[in-house]
Parts: sequence; C-alpha cells; structure tokens
Amino acid sequence: MGGLDLSREYGGVVTHAVARSFRDRDGRRRPSLHECSVSPSLTNTNLRKGFNLSSDLHVIEGRYLQDLLAQPQALSDTFGALDRSPELVDFAGRLRRGEFQQIMLTGMGSSFHALHPLSLQLVDHGIGSTMVETSELVHYHTRVLNPKTLVIAVSQSGESAEMVRLAKVNNGAPVIAVTNTPESTLARHAAVGLVTRAGREFSVSCKTYVATLMMLQWLGDALCGQEAETSRRKMKQAASAVAAYLADWKKRVADVAERLGGIRDLFLVGRGTSLATIGAGALVIKESDHFHAEGMSSAAFRHGPFEMLSGEVFVGVFSGDDKTRELNLGLLADIRQAGGRGELIGETSTFESFRVPECDAAIRPILEILPVQMITIALAALAGREAGKFERATKVTTTE
Repeated sequence: MGGLDLSREYGGVVTHAVARSFRDRDGRRRPSLHECSVSPSLTNTNLRKGFNLSSDLHVIEGRYLQDLLAQPQALSDTFGALDRSPELVDFAGRLRRGEFQQIMLTGMGSSFHALHPLSLQLVDHGIGSTMVETSELVHYHTRVLNPKTLVIAVSQSGESAEMVRLAKVNNGAPVIAVTNTPESTLARHAAVGLVTRAGREFSVSCKTYVATLMMLQWLGDALCGQEAETSRRKMKQAASAVAAYLADWKKRVADVAERLGGIRDLFLVGRGTSLATIGAGALVIKESDHFHAEGMSSAAFRHGPFEMLSGEVFVGVFSGDDKTRELNLGLLADIRQAGGRGELIGETSTFESFRVPECDAAIRPILEILPVQMITIALAALAGREAGKFERATKVTTTE
C-alpha cells in the first residue's frame, strides 16, 4: 500500500511525485498523481523581464500561431455559409409562439463561454434562458430534457464526452447544434445543425471560437426575429477588422511582452458580453502557456481578489459597452491606485496593442479575444516555449 511522497524545489516546481493508484467508476486503473517534471519557466514564478523581438519570437512561431493568423479566413468562410434554413425558421417561430417552456444553453470550455452574448441577447428580447455546462446538464439537469425544452448545444468537435452523453440521455428535447464538424455525434442528433467553416485546428481554440461567436450571433438574430440581411450587415466587417488587427501581430506581441514581464498573477475582468472573452481568455492562457489566469466579472474582482493587487499582478479590464463602461474604468483606476498593473482592453484603450477597432456591438466579442491571443503569444515568448502546444491535454476531450 503505497503512500504519497512529494519532492519539491522552492518556487513551486514539483520535481518528483509518487502516489497510489485508484480505479474509476468504469473500473479503469489510474494513478492519482502522475510522476512528473515541470519546468520552472512554465509556472507562475516571475516571468523574466525584458523581451528581444528577434531572439524570442521564433520560439512561438508554431501551428497555434498559424491558426491565429488564419482567423480572418475562418470568419470569411463562416460568413459565406450563413443560412436561414426552413428548420431554423420553424424553431424561431415556435419559440416566439411560446411552444417551449425553457431554453438551455450548453457547452464546455470556450464553447460554453461563447454562449454569454446569446444569453444576453435573448434576455433583451424577453426570452429567458439558462446557461449550464453540459457536464452538469447530463447528470444533474436531465429532468428538463423533454420536448418542451429547446437545447442550444455548442461543441467545436461535436464529439466531446459530454456531448456524446447528451445524445444518449436526451429525452426528446430538440437540439440546435453549433459545431465545426458536420459529421459529428452532436450534429447527427440535432434537429438543426449550424456548421462553422473554421477548418482544422491544431490545439487551443481560436479560429473555431471566433467562428462560433459569429454563428451564435446569427442564431440569436434568427430566434429574436431580426431580418437575415440586417444580421449579415452587422457581421460583414468582422473578417476585415480581425485581419487589420492581426496585421501588426509581431509589434503587438513585443509591446504586450514588455507590459507582462515580471508578473506572477493575471486576471481578466469585464461585464456583459465581455464575460465570454474573460472566461474563454483565461482558459486559453492556461492551455497555451501553462500560466495560471483567472477570468471573472469586474464586480467579482472587487469581492476578494482585489486584495491580491501588487506590482506582480496584471489585470486586463475590458471596457465593454456603454451601460457599464464607467464602472469598468473606475475599477481600472482603483487597481492602479492600489499598486496593481492594469490595462484597458477595448476601443478606447490608450495602449495600442489592446485597442480593438470600433465596430458593431454584435462583433465586439470577436474582436475582444484578439488582445488575449496576443497575451498568449507574449507569455510563451517570455517563458521560452511554443504557445498552444499540448503536452497533457488533447484537442477533443473524450473522458468525463
């Protein structure tokens, strides 16, 4: 009967670990703690200060970066595929006639976070909905899966463990699926399938994420009764706006790296539709850089994490829309006054690399994620590793 033995070095780097194994509910033997070796550069110890564009940038020029730079094409292709099928029009009519008792919005990871703008859009039109991770839906909310519940399910692969289980436990609830994989389990079991055109993606969600945001805006407009041409007009500039921002990606990464040198903790905060970006953004930073980041509402940051502020804590504050912009600006001022390192992210940012093009509110979530992506590249360069290269995770999570 083996015990637990951890050997550590100062700085939080685990150099050796031995632990007992256990069996999961399917009877498979798994170690409770893997023997591992972790490079100090991948932990939240101080990132080295100073950045040399010519000597550091080549480290991160991998397939994840290629996917980032392919986002304008993914958006252009997805825009070209936007279509109001008869099935979608029928569901929109049934929703407006009150045939559904509730709407469940579900996904995992960045697919889940991408649902925030849709949730708010529905509420603005008097349509209540509930956001719940698919992992919880399929185990703790199964009683709502009936013909009177409309499920909007988002999964880039359509084959994650939770989506496969949803197909098994669903008790007649009609599903509108948003996916990048038309032949997937999710798409096959859906009443309506909305397929993005992001193409194959190497690892961390980027071009599939922005394409999903576009498709969810298209879906929300349809459900809320907006004309298709009006919806297209709002999103027409998305691809060109993203291309314009990414054209200077090398300079942006270098500038961001200078701002991030020496940090230990990173927070992303905002309100409203920016909740999509702060949730997905913190996730992709962890995935891309092995650097811990947290995303939360601006108000939640005041309720505790504000106490952590120091010169080693960086907070990206999303300006968001007019309704709460002044509140976000006030938080940024307070962060700086308390000794933290904060920057505004949005159309009015004074830091050029965090300033996004002015746009229709419908595509703001697409543009907001771009500075976060620059953060992922900058952190990787500071740590001397290739961004977005999985070492333990897989592109599709097939185990619950």
